[in-house]
Amino acid sequence: MDTTLRCWHRTLLALPALLALGAAAGTPSLTGKDLTAALQRGGYVMLMRHASSPGAPPDPAQADPDNLNHERQLDETGRTSARAMGDAFHRLRIPVGQVLSSPAYRALETARLVDLGPALPYAQLGDAGQSTPDPSGIRGAWLRGMVAQAPKAGTNTLIITQAPNITEAFPAESAELAQGEALIFRPNGQGGASLVARVNIQDWPRLAEHSNPEMK
Repeated sequence: MDTTLRCWHRTLLALPALLALGAAAGTPSLTGKDLTAALQRGGYVMLMRHASSPGAPPDPAQADPDNLNHERQLDETGRTSARAMGDAFHRLRIPVGQVLSSPAYRALETARLVDLGPALPYAQLGDAGQSTPDPSGIRGAWLRGMVAQAPKAGTNTLIITQAPNITEAFPAESAELAQGEALIFRPNGQGGASLVARVNIQDWPRLAEHSNPEMK
């Protein structure tokens, strides 16, 4: 086998791995009305970072009454944007079948304010109160598995967690992920999922207005 043939042979052998890598990383492909129409049909998993929250826990005197452990909580921007997101989903008629949440207060608060269904807290979506990485990789692998699970027919799944969890599961896709931003995945039915969109929390109301300008 000459040099050229050997090069082609090596390329063909490596091609499946390269394709798998590209599929895992994904490239956002849905925007605007196409994204809205896709979500209205269901079948997507929306992996969301909690809404805007200061980096430090509140002073006990400033903590929400139900924030008994004085964890980080949403600021006014976070609360307003979470409510607006939920309102936009209702206006757009985007069906959400399940809401999974970190047990962290700021994530549960986001879930409560978007008001898209009762939140199911999972310890694996939490941060042990520290918002620190998990060097074992177990947490990221668990989250990848959840994102790959197809939602109930005709619905979408919303998962709300923290930045370290998302980064561990999807390091390439989550670069510079803002608070409140969501990565939207399409499970492929074969244990994986492809990224189809990134949506900042402030963009949901805009999608609703563009979908029907009369709905303000």
